[in-house]
Amino acid sequence: MGQILAIDYGKARCGIAATDDMQIIASGLETVENRFLMEFLKKYFNENKVDEVVVGLPIDLKGNVSEVETDILKFIEEFKKEFSDIAVHRFDERFTSKMASFFISQSGKNKKKRQEKGLIDKVSATIILQNFLEQRLR
Repeated sequence: MGQILAIDYGKARCGIAATDDMQIIASGLETVENRFLMEFLKKYFNENKVDEVVVGLPIDLKGNVSEVETDILKFIEEFKKEFSDIAVHRFDERFTSKMASFFISQSGKNKKKRQEKGLIDKVSATIILQNFLEQRLR
């Protein structure tokens, strides 16, 4: 069994999280600028067995898809060409950034660290992945 990787795809950078090999626990890995994402994934997949990827689906409170979705769909198309053997799932990412900010504030990090966007992206990816895992158990 391999890992499941989650990507919180943003306008400038992506938060990345992965499960353990038993697909039980989600952990934040990295924040990667979009332009380096495919390079990061190639290296990561060469070093780790990954079975599936979960990409956040940016939906607002009214149920509309965010404008970054166009970029996400392009990324997914490129991803499927490069890694055709890895399944891609989408998962609603509503409130993950707000939840990430809350969890970071509760962790005792100083204000500057709490406002660091890269940390929020990584924690958001972890939340997306953990929620994806929990939904599978239902």
